[in-house]
Amino acid sequence: MRVTFGNPETVPPPPRPVYSHTALVTAGPLLFVSGQVALDENGNIDAPGDMARQTEVTFGYIEKILAAHGAGFADVVKVQTFLTDMDLLPEYAEARKPFLKDNRPVSTAVEVSRLFHPDALLEVELVAVPGS
Repeated sequence: MRVTFGNPETVPPPPRPVYSHTALVTAGPLLFVSGQVALDENGNIDAPGDMARQTEVTFGYIEKILAAHGAGFADVVKVQTFLTDMDLLPEYAEARKPFLKDNRPVSTAVEVSRLFHPDALLEVELVAVPGS
């Protein structure tokens, strides 16, 4: 196996069992995906004000990007999420579950004052190891 997820016994476990503390990557290639948002072809945000829908659209785009490189969500080792309202974190976490399934990549979520588009509620970037 090229990726091993872990939670060292020397630190407290993650507060929610939806991510891991570490991802040890022992081989490449590595795929870095730029921040994605629920932006449509006309430059508008899909579903302004709806975190669940924006998450579904964003992860849908990420799924297509991963597939273009022979990868899927099982290959994702790190997810970084920027939210404009941390109170919406539970909605985001629930909406991403169908995509990540049993994969528990290392994850970070931070609140930001705004994103590049005023209607964007989140932006997601990630790292994957295709074929892991």
